Amino acid sequence: MLMASSALTLSTPTAYFTPQSEASVPSSLFKSLKLPPFWPWQSQKKVKMGPLSVSPMGFGTWAWGNQLLWGYRESMDSDLQRVFNLAVENGVNLFDTADSYGTGRLNGQSEKLLGKFIKDLQGKEKGQDEIVIATKFAAYPWRLTPGQFVDACKASMERLQIEQIGIGQLHWSTANYAPLQELALWDGLVAMYEKGLVRAVGVSNYGPKQLVKIHEYLTARGVPLSSAQVQFSLLSMGEDQFEIKEICDSLGIRLIAYSPLGLGMLTGKYTPSELPRGPRSFLFRQILPGLKPLLSSLEEIAQRRQKTIPQVAINWCICKGAIPIPGVKTVEQAEENLGALGWRLNASELLQLENAAEESPKKMIQNIFQTR
Repeated sequence: MLMASSALTLSTPTAYFTPQSEASVPSSLFKSLKLPPFWPWQSQKKVKMGPLSVSPMGFGTWAWGNQLLWGYRESMDSDLQRVFNLAVENGVNLFDTADSYGTGRLNGQSEKLLGKFIKDLQGKEKGQDEIVIATKFAAYPWRLTPGQFVDACKASMERLQIEQIGIGQLHWSTANYAPLQELALWDGLVAMYEKGLVRAVGVSNYGPKQLVKIHEYLTARGVPLSSAQVQFSLLSMGEDQFEIKEICDSLGIRLIAYSPLGLGMLTGKYTPSELPRGPRSFLFRQILPGLKPLLSSLEEIAQRRQKTIPQVAINWCICKGAIPIPGVKTVEQAEENLGALGWRLNASELLQLENAAEESPKKMIQNIFQTR
């Protein structure tokens, strides 16, 4: 447990503490170095998301149950539970999921795992009470009425084994191809909020125009729109994304940034000759060759700050006022992501990164479900 006691010895990745010159530090002294009784990010203030108080970074669980893209296996579940416990122990209380996460017979697996992990926190009621689950309800073509959307919410509650969902989100807009269904789904959000099934409502993959429309509609019904989730990172900072951010700021909507590491392209772990397995490799092959200026800037700042490249990339999102939800599959990834908290890039570093990102010839492909 990372917040155990000051007697805990240094056994976690050295990204958290790296001496200026390892050669100048006696190995015996380095091995006996004691950690402080708490991590810097444990004192991080929570941020407001509608009526909720959440950590400035959450964890995404898209990979939990996804075999096709992320290579999930049920044998990973014990590691995923350790990831969850580590996050909670270190002050992360926001977990993003969806009723569509999981492939084939594993559909809904992400919600089921979160439900189990929350329940297994028996004896830690305070931690259970503070956890905020943000789940997304798919706009499937057979969900045509508000009642069917409410039923989807109730099914998620059963899988999550909770009495109330933190944030109920519409996963994508159908305005471009089924506008009548869109209105029914909006009414479904209103109904689940009025019935007390969710503490707050949000949307995902909504572009600027449609975001304003749903905000106006919900406001007229007396329902606050608390969050808007979009792809937002140094690889996804186009005009639409920044316009969405400006709208969120002006209307009091909290922006949730998914894929803050560009599906892994902003980790520094891949090169044009060393690509991930599976479908991601096709996208990486197109974009990675042009990322040298950005990755070089990330590495330069990381070395200067004694951080890692992913920590710098995630911190950029936090500094832009978004709540990043990087995906996690292993304890090592969770530990590294936690190192993005407790510090902030300065203005010149932000500008350096954004200028380097602009030099990249290709950006992330926006989600096809994102509307205008």
